[in-house]
Amino acid sequence: MTVNVFQAALLGLFACLASMPGMGGTSVGNYTLGRPLVAGLVVGLILGDVTLGIIVGMAIQVVYIALVTPGGTVSADVRAACYIGIPLSMMAINAQGLDPSSADAAALATTLGATCGTIGAILFYGTATINLVWQSIGWKALERGDTHKLYVVDMVLPWISHIICSFIPTFVIVYFGQDMVQVIMNALPMDGLPMKTLFAVGSLLPCVGIAILLKQVITKATDFLTFFFGFTLAAVMGCNLIACSAIACFFALINFQISTMKAKLDRVGTAGALNAADDDEDEEDI
Repeated sequence: MTVNVFQAALLGLFACLASMPGMGGTSVGNYTLGRPLVAGLVVGLILGDVTLGIIVGMAIQVVYIALVTPGGTVSADVRAACYIGIPLSMMAINAQGLDPSSADAAALATTLGATCGTIGAILFYGTATINLVWQSIGWKALERGDTHKLYVVDMVLPWISHIICSFIPTFVIVYFGQDMVQVIMNALPMDGLPMKTLFAVGSLLPCVGIAILLKQVITKATDFLTFFFGFTLAAVMGCNLIACSAIACFFALINFQISTMKAKLDRVGTAGALNAADDDEDEEDI
């Protein structure tokens, strides 16, 4: 798999759009284009292998499924994992001749994606640092009452930051990445200890993402039943994601009806208690 100049430029552009406020805010940018699952589709379309792109995107998505950025603090840059890690993973999988749906391919993708995401944190802070310059310009314009310049500060100047810290690194790494991937693959044979170690570490990375997700959503022991029910459907009954979603909707409807019925019974019980109290007060008055 080779990447030409046009493809590398498109990947660099999407790396910028993944976090730009001009893309409909974070809902369309960071939380849509910047998700590995969506980026896998985008990268697959650009590089001409949609199936491999989505498979690699899904593998990397599990690692970052619960990643949050509290107060702008990031441990990894998902955009770098998406638009640098996914293309490099696709090149590496093709160079090694791995089956895209195999465990080795998933382990290789998660390892490269996590590596690029960690390195990308430097680019994230670089972007934020350059944006401080535009922020100072905005404050000065606001103090002078030039509010019409705030649009330029918010929507135009940040493109300079993202071109420097997103577009250029993505373009260079992806465009010249094939040669580096080939060198690495030639130097590290599949049956060697380094590659076996890489696959072992990569196989454990999805557990980290699931563990972070569990830490956020599990509040009591019974919550594990709901969480593991989906895995049971997939592992035992062979249900795919769509079938699991349909079953989940059915149980959600049952739970809603039970909750509604319980609320009605509570209201009836409360009303009955109030009526009984009123009757007692009337008897005492008599």
